[in-house]
Amino acid sequence: MQLETCNLELETFAMYRVRLEKEQHVFSAAHFITFNGDVCERLHGHNYRVAVEVEGPLDENQYVIDFIALRDELKALTDELDHHVLLPTGHPLIRVEAREREVEAVFTPDGRRWLFPRGDCVLLPVSNTTAELLAQYLGQRLLTAIEKRTGVRPTRIEVAVDENHGQWGVWRSP
Repeated sequence: MQLETCNLELETFAMYRVRLEKEQHVFSAAHFITFNGDVCERLHGHNYRVAVEVEGPLDENQYVIDFIALRDELKALTDELDHHVLLPTGHPLIRVEAREREVEAVFTPDGRRWLFPRGDCVLLPVSNTTAELLAQYLGQRLLTAIEKRTGVRPTRIEVAVDENHGQWGVWRSP
């Protein structure tokens, strides 16, 4: 009897993890990043892949999260980024100005300037469009979307963004 009680207590505190990495969780996008303070790459693009792991206890259905909800919410987020130019709005040396029909981005140290049609851009609240910060952006948005859709907030979520066949940037929620 004591062993059964111990097993039930362990099951109560057990955590589980699910991983989702599917062909449809991809997006193609253009970006540039800065490094070493004042160096800015040329505009270029990647075919990004996204994977997500969700951790938590089992619910009344005996799963961590509904795979369909997770799949659909992640697909909606990657679709928002697909075939766009990703621009960071929080970078101290890049000025991004959205107008009605166009977006202007200026790298202030050397004055380089890009002008894009407004509909071709996604303005991201990040300081740099690195794989790591894209993973954080997607992870935070995914957490909100999952909680809104299912009413459950996972214990932990980890989002990984692959920008070049094995070059992953990973973010894990606190």
